[in-house]
Amino acid sequence: MSRALILAAVLASAATPALARHPLTSVPMPPSPAGTAPQEVLTQPIEAAAGAQRVMPGTAVSRLWWQAFGNDALNQLVSIGLAHNNDLAAARANVRQANELTRAARGVLFPQIDAGYSVERQRLSEAMASPVSDPNASLFSLHTAQVSIGYSLDFYGNAARIRSAKAAARATAARAEGVETMVAANIILAVIQNAGLDAQANAARLSIESNREILRLLKVRQSLGAVGAADIAAQETALAASEGVLPSIERARLDNLAALNVLLGQAPGTALPPLPSLEDLQLPDQLPLSLPSELLAERPDVKAAAAAMEGASADVDAALAARLPSLTLAAAQGGIAPDFATLFKNGNPFWTILGSITAPLFHGGQLRHRHHAAEAALDVAKAQYRGIALQAFADVSNALTALATDASALDAASRADRSAQTSLGFVTRQLELGSVGTYAVLNAKAAAQIARSQWITARMMRLSDSVGLFTALGGNVASTPPSMPAKS
Repeated sequence: MSRALILAAVLASAATPALARHPLTSVPMPPSPAGTAPQEVLTQPIEAAAGAQRVMPGTAVSRLWWQAFGNDALNQLVSIGLAHNNDLAAARANVRQANELTRAARGVLFPQIDAGYSVERQRLSEAMASPVSDPNASLFSLHTAQVSIGYSLDFYGNAARIRSAKAAARATAARAEGVETMVAANIILAVIQNAGLDAQANAARLSIESNREILRLLKVRQSLGAVGAADIAAQETALAASEGVLPSIERARLDNLAALNVLLGQAPGTALPPLPSLEDLQLPDQLPLSLPSELLAERPDVKAAAAAMEGASADVDAALAARLPSLTLAAAQGGIAPDFATLFKNGNPFWTILGSITAPLFHGGQLRHRHHAAEAALDVAKAQYRGIALQAFADVSNALTALATDASALDAASRADRSAQTSLGFVTRQLELGSVGTYAVLNAKAAAQIARSQWITARMMRLSDSVGLFTALGGNVASTPPSMPAKS
């Protein structure tokens, strides 16, 4: 390498700065919440007929938190979803793209070296002076080969742009973690929804059978003259109403299964493993509760907002750097000759060294206003971070409150369901013996249906709100894809 290229490379290496981090100033940290839930939620077990749950303050979310529901089929479905979900595949591809863009941004820290070679064949008019040694030559070739090196000494701006690219990559990775958490949560919620719809369908079938039996008993009594046509018509109306409930439940169940298939990355209608019932899904007996500082560090949307805020700070630095002078070093070495063999002989080699400094003097206010716009964007990022952090505290508080109220609702619904089913049994027996009328049976039947529906809803809500607490705490799903299980 010639003295010119050596000199340029040494200057570039000596001028390469270490990346200095410029910490954010005046970051609006959200206030710590005075409490994340009613005090009784934190000090007493959440009791209900379906089991007790205890909140464990200071406990982090488990990596495989969905295993707390105690069902192998559910665990298998979540694993399939994390491996094959298409939204998750897109999020992971976005992470790879952001990481590659960060590596590309670091390229400005190093000299740019290029090599070139060109051949020119030309014929000149004999009336023109020939550029070669033979004045009579009018047909000649020129071979040109060179190596060039350049380096921009924009220390402050380059470092800021690299920091911005790194922050964007961290924000993308955090958003991918959020997608993973939501995929896992949505699969579990779809399984809970399917279990609830199955329970409602079973209750509807039992109601149809019960109404048919009551209609049979009434017809027997009609044959004995104990009841009239009005009683038969009323019961036939009740039977038709109960039969009309089942198709809508079945439609909702099939729609839910199609959505579950999409979450698993497979076509609707694809066979699924046996799905658990409401009784098969275990309520987590111990619920985690991260400290406020841990919540801000682990929740994906908060991490993404923090990274976006840091990127906006770096953009402010880059906008400021654009208003400062920049220094560029460049060098080139090569040769030009009519023959390739003589490129570097007989004085044909050449070299150049160039150094330039550029300072913006007047750009019509563009650079100043871009700097101010970047500062405004940083203020936006700060406000968004604060809002997202406060929302994270609110989500945890709401999830804990929902669990406490769901426990009370489920306990009441369980007692009502048992009492209503017992009452219906007594009234049905009394109808068979002829001691009660049609309307007593209809009232008891309606009460039993309402009580069973409320129990199913309360059970589903308690399971769903347990999922809600895990997701409100961030989910703690690793950003690396799990092993790829085979689709069922």
